[in-house]
Amino acid sequence: MIVLLAGSFFMAQAQQKAKPEDTEVWEPVPEVVKPGQVNIEAPADAVFLFNGENLDQWVSTNDRSKSAGWAVSNGVMTVNKQAGNIETKEAFKDYQLHIEWRIPENINLEGQSRGNSGIFLASTGKGDAGYELQLLDSYNNKTYVNGMAGSIYKQFVPLANPARKPGEWQSYDIFWKAPEFEADGSLKSPARVTVLFNGVLVQNNVELLGPTQYIGKPSYKKHGAAPIKLQAHGDKSEPISFRNIWIREL
Repeated sequence: MIVLLAGSFFMAQAQQKAKPEDTEVWEPVPEVVKPGQVNIEAPADAVFLFNGENLDQWVSTNDRSKSAGWAVSNGVMTVNKQAGNIETKEAFKDYQLHIEWRIPENINLEGQSRGNSGIFLASTGKGDAGYELQLLDSYNNKTYVNGMAGSIYKQFVPLANPARKPGEWQSYDIFWKAPEFEADGSLKSPARVTVLFNGVLVQNNVELLGPTQYIGKPSYKKHGAAPIKLQAHGDKSEPISFRNIWIREL
């Protein structure tokens, strides 16, 4: 009993000492690639999660009985940082997702405080629980490279940096394979994802290590189909916007 208590104490002490900086990677910096024009129309079997009219497909992450409290105007939805994260009403497993996003032209601040948000490819709980594909202004904005736009947050650095200038619309095309678990909760097969950022391959069928973590190392815990979540990050920069979000279940 004493041995078990001592082990738990030392594990708790180690966790307390962990810092965000421990999992930041700063080099090598991905090559800047000027993207071409990307115009991908939704195929006939796609389902719109946001078509520019309303947030009927979304709810508050912290209280799923409440509607999503973000603003919709002129075919665009904009993050409301006071309202918090939002996520889809429906849960998904494997899918193809298209989403367009824009950093404000008048964006301020720098690093992780400059246009920060995220797409959680599977939301596994309240707050920022889940698997995050990072959104950030990565146009002439220095930060740790496993936290720049196109990264699987603090797990995989993007293969290139095709970010456009603030004020210009950008796109992600995401191909997500959800993790699978055995009946006893052990991992059967890890999550995998491929991501095109403005038409440029930035994640190539990478095998995730578990849900993404701000502090500490990731690990898997059994879950099933999950909503897709959009983050209302707590930084003080101008909020980012989204449009034209559609999905194809695979």
